[in-house]
Amino acid sequence: MPLKPKKSLGQNFLIDKNIINKIIEVSEISSSDEILEVGPGTGNLTKSIVSKNPKKIYLIEKDENLANDLERQYLDRVNIIKKDVLKIPYKFYSEKKFLILGNLPYNISTQILSGWCLNDKLNVSKMILMFQKEVAERILADVNSKEYSRITILSKWKFDITKVADVKANSFFPKPKVQSTVLKFIPKKKFHEIKDPKNLEKITKVFFNQRRKMIKKPINILFKNFQFNYKKFNIKPSDRPQNINVDKYLQIVNEYESLGN
Repeated sequence: MPLKPKKSLGQNFLIDKNIINKIIEVSEISSSDEILEVGPGTGNLTKSIVSKNPKKIYLIEKDENLANDLERQYLDRVNIIKKDVLKIPYKFYSEKKFLILGNLPYNISTQILSGWCLNDKLNVSKMILMFQKEVAERILADVNSKEYSRITILSKWKFDITKVADVKANSFFPKPKVQSTVLKFIPKKKFHEIKDPKNLEKITKVFFNQRRKMIKKPINILFKNFQFNYKKFNIKPSDRPQNINVDKYLQIVNEYESLGN
């Protein structure tokens, strides 16, 4: 009896062999890779991953029926983690270097990605991830554009990101109401150091909480007992959150941390 996708888990199974082949091609899986696949579903991508004989394969699948089916199919070839990816402890990622692949559940995709970006235990060679097209556009967005957002800043802090392919709705079962996009994330060799990633999360939340308002208000919230020097960062109180580039946000985090936060 075929396993049915669950709407409550945002399940849309990738069935397009051309897209699967494209993902495998850009992944460049080698025999030394430790693969982490998130949301394998019915295992259409998993099958191609297994055929590349990587060193280790971890699958994170919350749906127990799907997880059990994958266990039956691949026995000792894969390590299945039957959990919500958002509840995987940070320590799971330590002392491993993953190549991450995933058709991420659309309803939590930005939460998954932002969690990985802020996780200082995470070490990856690359990530090839599928998103709803409009989310992918926000990840790739340029400063001063309407798509520019918190997820842009969190992603571009540590990764160079490129579009692999747009994916039509009929590449999935069931067919979603939206288009999708595959993105490739390559870790930057050097990225801007901050003491605590949670401060980047906090500062971007405060700024983008009212994205159409001038930045004077979030600055006053964050630096309420301190005279903030706008000229030092070459920004103006009348700027909007989408007018501040990624590097300047990171500099503002450094300033915030220098005050003992």
